[in-house]
Amino acid sequence: MMQPFDRTPCLSICRCNVNIWKQHLFKVVFFPPLVLSAEPQLKGIVTRLYSQHGYYLQMQPDGTLGSTKEEGSSFTQFNLIPVGLRIVAIQGTKTGLYLAMNGEGYLYTSENFTPECKFKESVFENYYVTYSSMLYRQTQSGRSWYIGINRDGQIMKGNRVKKTKGAAHFLPKVIEVAMYKEPSLHELASEPVSPPRKAAKTSDSPSLKNGRRESAKADAS
Repeated sequence: MMQPFDRTPCLSICRCNVNIWKQHLFKVVFFPPLVLSAEPQLKGIVTRLYSQHGYYLQMQPDGTLGSTKEEGSSFTQFNLIPVGLRIVAIQGTKTGLYLAMNGEGYLYTSENFTPECKFKESVFENYYVTYSSMLYRQTQSGRSWYIGINRDGQIMKGNRVKKTKGAAHFLPKVIEVAMYKEPSLHELASEPVSPPRKAAKTSDSPSLKNGRRESAKADAS
């Protein structure tokens, strides 16, 4: 007489396979998610910007821009942060403020990183470096506006600086290589923000002394 088919081994194998499948499914579903790194990703430099006329660009603790011949001043140190192809942000290491140029060519410092804080870094024929505004230029000729220091050590308006003149030529004196986080881009405010922007006293802008306007000095390239 034919014996009934014994299904016990088959059921045991099925149960075993199901258990293995559940174990693997558990591993797949509950595998720890990847954590994105928030570490700095931009490789820049801490440097001093030495003008061909013998002055270092300087940012005072209150954000005022100027120049000095003292190399050892800690206020002459800047972070040069790459924010695009040959485009940099220039930030004072002591103040954390960004160097910026407005639509009139004046340099000022800003707490926020805005489009006015972007500068194109170019190497000139004499191996000095020029920094021009990425946002503003001459309307008709298309000539760029540059950061410049004249022979008297005064900051110049960007639209008065020519790239062929020594006022526009800087030699970055690298202190160290550093890693930076990408700055968060802010929109330009339609009205001055509080605290107000610190504009640099330029060679051709009238200054206030005892409440009276002084006459402007001529540029010296």
